[in-house]
Amino acid sequence: MSINLATLKKRKLLGQMLIEKDLLEEEELRTAVTAQKSSREKIGRILVDLGYISERDLLYTLSEQLRIPVMTTEEFPAVPAMENTFSLRFLKQCKFVPIAVDEQTITIVMADPLDVGTLEAVRQHSGLEVRIYMATENEVLDLVEKFYGSASSTFGRIIEGIGEGEIDSLSEDIEDVEHLKDLASEAPVIRLVNMIISRAIESRSSDVHIEPFEKDLKVRYRIDGILHDVESPPKKLKAAVISRIKIMAKLNIAERRIPQDGRIKLKVLGKEVDLRVSTLPTMYGESVVMRILDKSNNTLYDITRLGFPKDSLDSMEYLITRPHGIFLVTGPTGSGKTTTLYSALQKINQPDKKIITVEDPVEYQMDGINQLQVNTQIGLTFATGLRHIVRQDPDVIMIGEIRDLETAEIAIRSALTGHLVFSTLHTNDAPGAIARLIDMGAEDYLIASSVIGVLAQRLVRVICPDCKRPAPPDATMLDELGLTGTRSAREMKVFEGTGCPKCGETGYIGRIGIYELMLMNDELRELTTRKADSNTIKQAAIRHGMRTLRQDGWLKVMSGITSISEVLRVSQEA
Repeated sequence: MSINLATLKKRKLLGQMLIEKDLLEEEELRTAVTAQKSSREKIGRILVDLGYISERDLLYTLSEQLRIPVMTTEEFPAVPAMENTFSLRFLKQCKFVPIAVDEQTITIVMADPLDVGTLEAVRQHSGLEVRIYMATENEVLDLVEKFYGSASSTFGRIIEGIGEGEIDSLSEDIEDVEHLKDLASEAPVIRLVNMIISRAIESRSSDVHIEPFEKDLKVRYRIDGILHDVESPPKKLKAAVISRIKIMAKLNIAERRIPQDGRIKLKVLGKEVDLRVSTLPTMYGESVVMRILDKSNNTLYDITRLGFPKDSLDSMEYLITRPHGIFLVTGPTGSGKTTTLYSALQKINQPDKKIITVEDPVEYQMDGINQLQVNTQIGLTFATGLRHIVRQDPDVIMIGEIRDLETAEIAIRSALTGHLVFSTLHTNDAPGAIARLIDMGAEDYLIASSVIGVLAQRLVRVICPDCKRPAPPDATMLDELGLTGTRSAREMKVFEGTGCPKCGETGYIGRIGIYELMLMNDELRELTTRKADSNTIKQAAIRHGMRTLRQDGWLKVMSGITSISEVLRVSQEA
């Protein structure tokens, strides 16, 4: 297959096609065209490098424009079609691989089918007609390495671009700020950091951890709540990589003695994402954690998609539409408390309600809601922010976390004077929230009068649908859940994920909540005023219909959503 340039001129321009597919904004195209004037790169490559579109979007749009089929990695041959015909250097430089050959035709997969010079060279060298398939540049180069090279990864090729001698000459701790800025602005370092971020987003990571140790620099992704080691750059690049991230987050690269927090807004793989960046000085350098917030995920804060059973969802909707009172969400860090509260706010966010939040930090900007960022350096704490919020005539107040007595007292007073207050606490279960407030020093009768409900939650991984299979329940696990000998345990099928490429061989893909919702009633209020212990309150709540975390988890096990081991992993002893 050859490229007919005369026909190509009559077809739509690539940028216009991307705009029509809603993959690109006109302003982004103008920016890319301006950047193209000062470089020799093709417009598609510039759009990918700027993060405006994904390489996959570019590939399929070019395929449509040029009428050349795409070959996926699953369709690549297992062994080379030709040996010792083209040099490794020529294959790498021109980014193509022969994948089939017969008496008349050589079939190649290439990254740039508009490279007429390469097509002509292949035709002349082989004496055959050339049939073309398309794949991404990284896929083609990976195949070249697999068939003819030393199988270095895309990551390795970027590092090769920096130059071995240059890496060896670097110091792990560079003091010269200007040198750091220059180093962090080098194209290979930029591509390296962009690849770390884009791979994290491709793998559905919630956090990226970049951690310096004595002998290496470690990169880890948190996927579905579990940390995984991934390919990492050499330790010599520590200063360059961390400085690049700090520059992107507008942090002070000269300051490495104190923690810093920042935010990066960018478009990666065609998605609008926010990265919340935190740096922490450790023994071997600064540790960096980037929390990934996907702004393009419109269903993230839909309360009906969080995994509430029907009765719990009805109770939740009743609680969050009450005119006043305190609704608390409890659980450890990373258990989805903020997502639940944002979902509740999204549900009640109407023009007739004024909603104000005080958060540390503001994780997600929501239209129609006034959000206040805590800044302890200038004295703006939860308590001081709350004192001013109540003068703004709000209907609903959301407090990021109740951390001290002063904040608790203002929250209680706000609830008793006609405001609906949402907040979080760090406790193991729902009944424990009452004891925690009393421990802080809040008056028991005020807690009993103001708290309307407490929700405890955890996140469990969802079994991958592609490798899901029935599995006999483990007797030890059933015993730990307190279900040994029950009819539901004997008769119910449970499932597990065996691991497949789609889920990264983990057997799980995505997460869902398990919940323990305690609605306050007269008996619980009386127990609160008597300062009863958490276990007494818990038993009373169960008598009134509260489902514990493990009981809710068992419902999801029986529904085939998650596994017994997952429920046991995230929940404490019942």
